[in-house]
Amino acid sequence: EEPPGAAPVDFLQELPSCQSARRRRGGTRERPPAPPGSAARALLQETAEQAARPAREAPLTIAEKRRLRGSQQAETQRLSRWKKWRRTSSKSLKKALSEVKGLSSYLVLWRHDIHSIQGKFGTGIQSYFSFLRFLVLLNFIIFILMFSFVTLPTIISKYGIFNSTIAYISPKDIEDSCRIYEPSGNKGLIYFYTYIKDLCSGTGFLEMTSLFYGYYTVDAVWISIMRYNLPLAYLLATFAYLALSFLWIIKRSVEGFMQNLVHDADPFQSYCNKVFAGWDFCITDPNAARLKHRSLQYELQTDLQEEKLRQKIAERTTKEKLRIYSLRIFINIIVIAILLGCFYSIYRVTVFSQENSNVSIRNDTRTDSVNLFVQYLPSMVITLANFIGPLIFLFLIRFEDYTPAFEIKLTLMRCVFVRLANIGVLLFSLWSQISNCGTDKCKPCGYNYKLYPCWESDVGQEMYKLMIFDFFVILAVPLFVDFPRKWLVTHSSCKLIQWFGQQEFGISDNVLEIIYGQTICWIGTFFSPLLPAIATIKYFIIFYVKKLVLIHTRKPAARPIRASGSNFFFLAVLLIGLILAFIPLGVSIVSIPSSKACGPFRNFNTSWEVIPDTILEFPTVLQQILFGMASEAFAVPFFMIICIVMFYFIALARAHKQVVEQLREQLVLESRDKAFLIRKITEAQR
Repeated sequence: EEPPGAAPVDFLQELPSCQSARRRRGGTRERPPAPPGSAARALLQETAEQAARPAREAPLTIAEKRRLRGSQQAETQRLSRWKKWRRTSSKSLKKALSEVKGLSSYLVLWRHDIHSIQGKFGTGIQSYFSFLRFLVLLNFIIFILMFSFVTLPTIISKYGIFNSTIAYISPKDIEDSCRIYEPSGNKGLIYFYTYIKDLCSGTGFLEMTSLFYGYYTVDAVWISIMRYNLPLAYLLATFAYLALSFLWIIKRSVEGFMQNLVHDADPFQSYCNKVFAGWDFCITDPNAARLKHRSLQYELQTDLQEEKLRQKIAERTTKEKLRIYSLRIFINIIVIAILLGCFYSIYRVTVFSQENSNVSIRNDTRTDSVNLFVQYLPSMVITLANFIGPLIFLFLIRFEDYTPAFEIKLTLMRCVFVRLANIGVLLFSLWSQISNCGTDKCKPCGYNYKLYPCWESDVGQEMYKLMIFDFFVILAVPLFVDFPRKWLVTHSSCKLIQWFGQQEFGISDNVLEIIYGQTICWIGTFFSPLLPAIATIKYFIIFYVKKLVLIHTRKPAARPIRASGSNFFFLAVLLIGLILAFIPLGVSIVSIPSSKACGPFRNFNTSWEVIPDTILEFPTVLQQILFGMASEAFAVPFFMIICIVMFYFIALARAHKQVVEQLREQLVLESRDKAFLIRKITEAQR
């Protein structure tokens, strides 16, 4: 006879989950009984874990927590003095760490401002300002790195602080014409506007300051008896800030990638998340709450439209598919033609600017305003291409008949490509001028030394001008567009003005702006070591400018980026910008001959040669180890091991995916079990 309260075995085997498990095992074989004492051991283990945890962390009621705390205190009285001291010290340490962590949260930059923005406009816009704060901290750390290892030793040695001296190594096998470098400094009577022009263009008094590459002409620094190899430090600091940026971005993007993976795994789960967990409880402003309502409504409508569009795509005939694919090919040809036109314009303008600005500086045949305009022509054309290109892409994407979500992604990727590729075309144009060896211009030095005696400083000046001009444009748009438009919409009753309405705060456009500037900073830091300091100040000011614009002149976008995926999208685009920055820096360090008239690498053919030259100073055994690691005999096995490790993690990811699918199936089966039990209880009551 079965004990009272026990469920019949036949009844449990009728549950859908039990039947599904038996089908999955391939038969009706019952699960073997658990070994004796396993339930007791599991209960004892769970009790021990609850006793070790604090009472406030236990999932119990208040009365049960009080009883648990009393039993824990009674158990503590029976412990030895050593165990009592260890438990007390552990609790005190945890409490002190939690208090320090709580106090350190008040030191977070813009903590109150970002929480205020989050409360009024939601987490989508808050993610943009948090991203801006991340870039401020990143650039500040890069500045500290470059200043500590490159700028500070040079300044210390030049002023003889800490009994330091400068060691110069006379160049070997270099013609005297390659070592002539006369910066365009200000001579004679100098007007005030000349300093403003130099400040905007990076020439004049700024050219030979620590801002640019040409200032660092030191080969080594002796501090007491220690020799500091400045060329090696310069190159390693460059590698360090690139590696730091890469690892920090990867670390921050992992969490967003996991959220995206969970969100996009199941369309039905996406519907459930929007219906049951779509509300943003950080919102306190009524206008932001109404906007969130409209946003959720728009997302649900978009999902339904995408479902209808998928059905429409599945029902397309061959003729309709041929028409759509032909139209998409034609539109993509137009997009490529627009990109090629932008690239060619940037190339021609850069060549014209470099030739005419250098000639005018040497001959003084033009006024300062004309020289400044000629020097800023590449920056103006790049900014114009960045403005016109996305508008054309937004117009053309309507005819390609994609889903709304894919339309947004494709347009954003085109905008990212046109912004970042414009920088690459600018650098390619500069390199074509630097390496222009027609009529034996490069024969003595390996580069066009007459036009570019210190080409690294010239590239740094171009990056500096791009940074400054981009900053001026970001400040000018609110001043001359946003505030006048807000004033007209508020005080004018004209139907045309009211139809334009208040401008939206586009998160994607603003993110692309600052990622474009950050890519310039990564590329330009090698040629202008203090450029991260300018970027830090720039983003610091932009934070308050964008905050004023958001609060006083613009409204949140009606189609916001999903807050859970926005951080991952920002970091993914930022990672693309960083990877793109690797290419020009790698070409500059490895391929292009370094200037022989300035900089720390003037005694080397390329900047990279300082690495093998330093290795040759090591002991013979260490040299053999390092050169062996750089050989093919080490590279091939290392590559094979990396491939094996990669395949292992791919297999592990597949296994985890299968476990996740089984857990989802188990959740579905549990809901069926509940429905089955409710039906049985209802039948029994009848």
